[in-house]
Amino acid sequence: MEESPMSNRPHDQPARMVVVPTQNGLQWLQRGWLLFRRSPFMWMAMLFSYWVLMGVVGLVPYAGSVAAIVLIPVFSVSFMHMCRELEARRALELAHLFAGFRASLPALLVLGGVYLVATASLLALTQIADSGHLMRWMMFGTPIPESAFRDGSLTGAAFLGMALYAPVLAAFWFAPVLAAWNGMSAIKALFYSFFATLANWRAFLVYGMVVLGVGTMVPGIAIAFLGALLHGSPTAPTVIPVLVVMFFIALVPTLFASFYASYRDVFPPPAPEPPPLPGEV
Repeated sequence: MEESPMSNRPHDQPARMVVVPTQNGLQWLQRGWLLFRRSPFMWMAMLFSYWVLMGVVGLVPYAGSVAAIVLIPVFSVSFMHMCRELEARRALELAHLFAGFRASLPALLVLGGVYLVATASLLALTQIADSGHLMRWMMFGTPIPESAFRDGSLTGAAFLGMALYAPVLAAFWFAPVLAAWNGMSAIKALFYSFFATLANWRAFLVYGMVVLGVGTMVPGIAIAFLGALLHGSPTAPTVIPVLVVMFFIALVPTLFASFYASYRDVFPPPAPEPPPLPGEV
């Protein structure tokens, strides 16, 4: 098969970061939706294939859970590659799910290892608030005692975890694609990603509010409307959950594609060379 002109290669583009207008954060989810609409069934097939694959990997005791986390940057590049193919109006193929394995794999695996250590460390720090209930639940599936809900310690641990995770998220937002497409080392990619996100915090704040609003208000309003419309109908307990699940099945790939939209905005591709003037050698 002919190699895509936009295939994943090191030094694919120079890393030129720009500070985008605040309102651009409103557009990232919309642009993600447009990319999802170009191939919705293939998007869902890719997403389910990824979930099944990670589920199988996770079945391996201990090592499987570690591998699933370490591979997150690799597969994030795969999904970014899918977006790039769709942007160029090329069809998605199942092989694109593994595109990340062909793009600076050592750097991506280092990023995965750093992500594993960072998330484990911040979970360990949440023990300050709840004596480790949140950490043990997320890492080992240990049930959370009711007392942690009643005394508010679990809530405190969750808020502490989110606060600690914010800089980690900023550092990893662009890092995988910067390593894969811009040929950066893992550490340099983390550095660039963190400061690019920090410099564009206004756009990211708006983006976060849009995602939160769409992810909570839209299904909430839909459930309320359908609940009133189907009140007393025996089909309501079946129809409403199915529609909510369908909404989130469409939202997840839209979110993935919106990550690509933010990357294209903050790290725009270089302008094409102007054509030569008449008579110019």
